[in-house]
Amino acid sequence: MKRIVVGVTGASGMPLAVTLLKALAWAQDVETHLIVSDAAREVLRLESGMDADELIALADRSYAPADFGAAPASGSWQHSGMVICPCSMATLAAVANGLGSNLLHRAADVTLKERRPLILVPRETPLSRVHLRNMLAADEAGAVIMPPMPGFYSNPATIQDLLDHLAGRILDHLGIAHSLVKRWEGLS
Repeated sequence: MKRIVVGVTGASGMPLAVTLLKALAWAQDVETHLIVSDAAREVLRLESGMDADELIALADRSYAPADFGAAPASGSWQHSGMVICPCSMATLAAVANGLGSNLLHRAADVTLKERRPLILVPRETPLSRVHLRNMLAADEAGAVIMPPMPGFYSNPATIQDLLDHLAGRILDHLGIAHSLVKRWEGLS
């Protein structure tokens, strides 16, 4: 059984977070642990019409951002990886600089120190030099920076096709089997 920690922050991109959590819920032998920031709850309502309880229902377990006693706050708690989707620039800065002001930041810090996969899905444009430096620092610490840039080689017909492709690429990096992505087979 793979345990995956998912952090959802207040950046724009809630449809991708929902698609990812649904895909994890459908995946075989995956247990999802969810941390939703306070800002994410507001953006979720705005972008998807969902409330936080509906999002939380997609996970096996959820934690409050202020719960520093939760399992993901400790390196001795075993998990297979963490993804922060979408990842706000404030959370990126906290992760890049080892700050642990809430459970989401602490869980990411623990994931890095334990050398487990951490995928950050930053959603901002354009990017400032500070954002780029923070991305580089997070990468140097061991995180995978995966901006939600869709692949158009699969000829997506809908926004959901784009979301499925992006969620599938995240699952690829977590080593979770899925059928969301049309795989590139070359030009022939």
